[in-house]
Amino acid sequence: MDLSLLHPLLAVLCGSLVGFSLALIGGGGSILAVPMLLYVVGIHDPHTAIGTSALAVASNAFANLIPHARAGHVRWPVALTFAATGAVGALAGSTLGKIIDGHRLLVLFALAMLVIAAVMLRGRSRHDGSGYPRKWMFPRLAAVGLGAGSLAGFFGIGGGFLIVPGLVFASGMAMIEAIGTSLFCVGTFGLTAALNYAFSGLVDWPVALEFIAGGIAGGWLGALGAQKLSKKRGALTVLFAAVIVSVALFMLAKSLLH
Repeated sequence: MDLSLLHPLLAVLCGSLVGFSLALIGGGGSILAVPMLLYVVGIHDPHTAIGTSALAVASNAFANLIPHARAGHVRWPVALTFAATGAVGALAGSTLGKIIDGHRLLVLFALAMLVIAAVMLRGRSRHDGSGYPRKWMFPRLAAVGLGAGSLAGFFGIGGGFLIVPGLVFASGMAMIEAIGTSLFCVGTFGLTAALNYAFSGLVDWPVALEFIAGGIAGGWLGALGAQKLSKKRGALTVLFAAVIVSVALFMLAKSLLH
């Protein structure tokens, strides 16, 4: 195979895997975007990998928002409040991330992956939305959004594992509405971080476009698979969490031995 074709093919394939996993098990996939960009696609600078990942995550979130919005699963006042303060946090978090040494940032990123794997294994409890709207909802949303956005911007991830339970905690909305609403917030946080990184020249635009294209295709296939494998999602989540742990340990070893 022509080596000039290998690089874009790897980017599309990695994007497909991330999109597929997100659609199949409902979260956690974007955390694998950065290690895939670094160790498979071949981006050498950790900051560029994070900036490129943030753009890809934002694009895929906004693409997946459309069917949820059409189904009425997005609480727009909640989404706008959470995203507004979260965008401020994402700007601050991504600015801090840019000035931290790349290898130290990867160590922190790997530790975050281990936390995310643990959260995924705990699973999502059911919420029927009977507590919506919660007392002092908008101040709660503003505070939680600021924190979630800061972490998402710092690591260049979607942050859905934080946003979904944060929305439920702050507003009392139903889980399906939290999932739909979270996509708007994920897109906003990712776009804010991506623009901040792009301002410093830390986004690989061709790779980002290839990754996004793969993510859309993978998400479509994952949505089809989710319908057929709905009864096995628990096992798939355990398997996927194990993959995240393995990649995190690999990143820790590689970064610490660098």
